[in-house]
Amino acid sequence: MVDLASFHPMEITCPDSGPTHTGAALELVSALVQVDLIKGSSEVKGDWKPLLFIFTDGKPSDIQKYRQMIPVIKNMDFGAIVGCAAGPKADESFLKELTDNVVKLDTTDAATLSSFFKWVSSSITMGGKSQGTGESISLPPPPSELNIII
Repeated sequence: MVDLASFHPMEITCPDSGPTHTGAALELVSALVQVDLIKGSSEVKGDWKPLLFIFTDGKPSDIQKYRQMIPVIKNMDFGAIVGCAAGPKADESFLKELTDNVVKLDTTDAATLSSFFKWVSSSITMGGKSQGTGESISLPPPPSELNIII
């Protein structure tokens, strides 16, 4: 985890094929949040609620671990969890098990990806809810390039 001012997005190169260890990724996210997140108290100003964005071009290869981690992640105090199924091989049904906020990118061209990340950025600016308030954020409407999955 890193504060927003220090965040520098990295270039992501998607392989043509290979395993998608989404359960292991959620396990790592859980461990990092448990260690790094500062909860507020009367003596300490806590961190803002973290936002979790899961971007996949397939489906979990470690389905048992993924399903084991779903209740763990849901019980953590995220401001929002957003799943993004990118490309024709992406299976959004697994993301829908984790969150109601799922978008589908039919293509992964530069314009669509750029639109998605601009939407993510606007979502981050709306994420100003303190950890422990019990409030979740409302995501802004996505651009037309993104298909909302219900």
